[in-house]
Amino acid sequence: MKTQVLGPAQENLQAAAELLRSGQLVAFPTETVYGLGANAFDKDAVLSIFAAKDRPADNPLIVHVWCREQLKDICEVSETAEKLMDAFWPGPLTILMPRKESIPLEVTAGLPTVAVRMPSHPVAAALLKACNVPVAAPSANRSGKPSPTSARYVYQDMDGRIPMIIDGGDCDVGLESTVLDIGHGKPCILRPGGVTRDMLEKVLGEVDVAGSVLRPLQQGEVALSPGMRYKHYAPNGQVVLVEGEEQQVVGALRRLCEEAAQNGHKSCVMCFTEHAEQLADCHPFDLGSIHRPEETARCLFDTLRRLDDVGMDAIFSEVLPPEGIGLAVMNRLGRAAGFHSVQAEDILRD
Repeated sequence: MKTQVLGPAQENLQAAAELLRSGQLVAFPTETVYGLGANAFDKDAVLSIFAAKDRPADNPLIVHVWCREQLKDICEVSETAEKLMDAFWPGPLTILMPRKESIPLEVTAGLPTVAVRMPSHPVAAALLKACNVPVAAPSANRSGKPSPTSARYVYQDMDGRIPMIIDGGDCDVGLESTVLDIGHGKPCILRPGGVTRDMLEKVLGEVDVAGSVLRPLQQGEVALSPGMRYKHYAPNGQVVLVEGEEQQVVGALRRLCEEAAQNGHKSCVMCFTEHAEQLADCHPFDLGSIHRPEETARCLFDTLRRLDDVGMDAIFSEVLPPEGIGLAVMNRLGRAAGFHSVQAEDILRD
């Protein structure tokens, strides 16, 4: 199969819409990351997503819509859901709602709820309107790899696997949407994203965060949301998170990087702008300012991809406080590292 990469001209969006309606796959930009879309009503098309991504079929997908009218064929909408839509749609919020029978169980991994969102990216909105069917779309990467925030990385993973990629430029948010469960008592964030806990609580009151956000799923624990698996978003190299007091972390990063290099590894650090100069001899990859975590969110997946581009196999990273969008960053970094972390003071003491 030849994979075309096309700009978002109207004729290209119409061609992409025809592909989706006919049961084929199309990758397209959203404000969060690039999605790999299929007609959500077409079971065979949905199954082809899992094949293209090498993705386990017990991992649910998110259904994307361009207008609320489409929800009548997808899910049951509660008053709480309406409140959330009024506040955050279109935008990076996915809501779990009771599934209607028109949505195949392959979309929901057999769960009784379906995850739905309305993207704000103008290219995504135009494509969804043109095809006028709900589109199931996980991130457009091979399973386990960092989600793509540019068409270049979609092509890297999907060349020869799908017929078309719509190139809409780089994504603005850089991390996948917040996934919110509103069907089991207190609203609960299953996957943090650009819509933060504080933002949700201004609309709903108290909101919980699932314990699995900053830890691996336990044995037998069901993945209720995309992005909950133990190791996800990972580059080829081993990522280690370094925690502790700021200057101790800088010292520990330097020591870990130097020791790894002495042991024959191609090593580097992921650090904040404020520390890049201190770590200039450690092949620093800049995560943005420590005071602007949205910068880290925007560049994280691109940074993880660039590590593979240059073959880094030992990667030591600073961390953010898990609050605001920092919670989403640490959710992704934790899974990229397989939750492998060390304390800076322990490294410096050895």
